[in-house]
Amino acid sequence: MIREHRPVTVNLLTGFLGSGKTSLLKRLLCQPSLEDTAVLINEFGEVGLDHLLIEEVDQDVVLLKSGCVCCTVRGDLRDGLDRLFGRMLRGEVPRFSRVVIETTGLADPVPIVASFSADPALRYHFQLGNVVTVIDAVNGMANLARHPEALKQVALADRLVVSKTDLVGPEEVAALCRRLAALNPTAAIHRSSEDEPAPASLLLDDVHDPARKGEEVRRWLAAAEREALHDDHRHHHDDSIATFCLSTDEPLDWAPFGLWLSMLLNRHGSEILRLKGLLWVEGVDRPVVVQGVQHLVHKPVHLDAWPDGKPVTRLVVIGRGLDRAAILRSFRAFNRLGRSAAGAAYSAATAD
Repeated sequence: MIREHRPVTVNLLTGFLGSGKTSLLKRLLCQPSLEDTAVLINEFGEVGLDHLLIEEVDQDVVLLKSGCVCCTVRGDLRDGLDRLFGRMLRGEVPRFSRVVIETTGLADPVPIVASFSADPALRYHFQLGNVVTVIDAVNGMANLARHPEALKQVALADRLVVSKTDLVGPEEVAALCRRLAALNPTAAIHRSSEDEPAPASLLLDDVHDPARKGEEVRRWLAAAEREALHDDHRHHHDDSIATFCLSTDEPLDWAPFGLWLSMLLNRHGSEILRLKGLLWVEGVDRPVVVQGVQHLVHKPVHLDAWPDGKPVTRLVVIGRGLDRAAILRSFRAFNRLGRSAAGAAYSAATAD
């Protein structure tokens, strides 16, 4: 019997120096629902997992009490994933259905995320899951103001975890959450302290899971509506990172839209950190979900039904140094082009 091919889900755990990534990772690995997880880290010496270790397979791999596999990355991330996957196929480590990659505090997560769309080999064996970014409630505001890496880590996230909430007052936590929501309105925000168990849902409630996609898109649409209300009054949230919404309540012609999106990513791809949205495509009876990172767009996903029962197009763009007004004008122009072309074709076909 041929076994169905199911790629391994890869979650990215990122956050600035001292944000609490390792603490969150330790609490996550204690969850029974994550026992079939493999972890890729840079060096064991940098990550305090000693109390979780029970067996050293070799100098690069250890097994944890929870059943998880923990592996060091020496060199290229792609090679590390390939080696770990090969070990699983050979039976050298237990089978796993999920990988968590913990980045360094100064890492730019964009190339890592983009590689899962650009690399055919990675795309066959692995699929990208949630990007979880940890933000320190004590130093988060200062890090966002001073370090572009921290801004990009927040902008790219699907889930934001505000750590060390027990070390500051509720006003400071609330102010930081408002700042994060302005930078990345589509990401769910979780508050966490050292004494709280880490919710496994941060990883298991996968934004790319078709079964959960409708709920996730519903949250995106709510964020898009909020952004649309403020677009005329709030031109940017930050000197380098801005979020805005592109929307239309009329169906899109796929060919002009695809051309517009290709031109947008070709011209501004390096400045577009995330693009998420729902499309109403003419002639398609189901909603189409699109996601992109820089120059790459993930394979579109079709939902079974419209999240709110009404066909719409809503795109949320998070980018750096983008001219919102110019992009909005181009989006509307190509949308009109599509409708004009369809109208002209209809008129020609029905002419006497």
